[in-house]
Amino acid sequence: MATWTIANIPNQSGKLAIITGATGGLGLETALELAGAGADVILAGRNPAKGRDAEKLILRKYKTAKVRFELADMASLASIESFADRMLAVSRPIDILVNNAGIMAPHDRGITADGFELQFGTNYLSHFALTSRLLPLLSAAKARIVQLSSFGHRTGTIQLDDLNYEQGYNPFPVYSQSKLAMLMFALELDRRSNAKGWGLTSVAAHPGFARTDLFANGPGPKANIIFRSIIPVAKLLMGQSAAAGALPTLMAATMPGVKGGQYFGPQGFKEFKGPPGPGKIEAQALDADVASKLWTASERLTGVTFGHAAMAATL
Repeated sequence: MATWTIANIPNQSGKLAIITGATGGLGLETALELAGAGADVILAGRNPAKGRDAEKLILRKYKTAKVRFELADMASLASIESFADRMLAVSRPIDILVNNAGIMAPHDRGITADGFELQFGTNYLSHFALTSRLLPLLSAAKARIVQLSSFGHRTGTIQLDDLNYEQGYNPFPVYSQSKLAMLMFALELDRRSNAKGWGLTSVAAHPGFARTDLFANGPGPKANIIFRSIIPVAKLLMGQSAAAGALPTLMAATMPGVKGGQYFGPQGFKEFKGPPGPGKIEAQALDADVASKLWTASERLTGVTFGHAAMAATL
């Protein structure tokens, strides 16, 4: 198979795409190319100033792009609910949802506005809640939903007895759990969509070792000095650009023939970098029993329920 590039993205005219964390890094690169392919793109983020800058950047490259920023703070369930309510009020079906926003390995344990551990709450629970609230519009369009995971899921475990790491916080195990949860969410959403007839194509992707501002949003000043020194060097030697890191996501979101439950990532050594293609799913991500328990816990924690009566009322 020939190398897949942005030139392979089919015409997306008439489609509506929402990307979380789209004001920088991988999210912005994803938004840029979806807009360039003709999609109407909503940049969901927490910083209006960065949102305006992202809009301008996209319009400089694609002057006729249809793109706008919408406030959606992924560390606040209230902000997510408000964003979803605005989308539901307009009632336009959503063709592509890319759940991209995330933070990585802050040195100290932080919490979201709702009291969740910051990584688990921002990276995973927020996207679980957002996808649930947007389900009527996603189902109406038979949407493609892409969850952003990581090769970090390989070392992840789901701590069902302490999902928020209230005991024994350690930055990287917590990050790995959040990214394992995202991959398991993609697979479980595919299973439930098939069983309940939601019509979704639920997939996942990871960027490899991409040079983005993720670490700028991660380890704080008190992080280990050796760790903080090594990461930039490792990214330079083993990593790839944010544009290259976005290709697995774009492939997952747009390539014809994609099936629910697929996972995409770079094809190079250890999936650190390289052209996009199938990614390796570790065994723990395929545990349907744990995925079901995680789903139930996520509904309880976020207060949202997939497929509730409001779905029928909205359509």
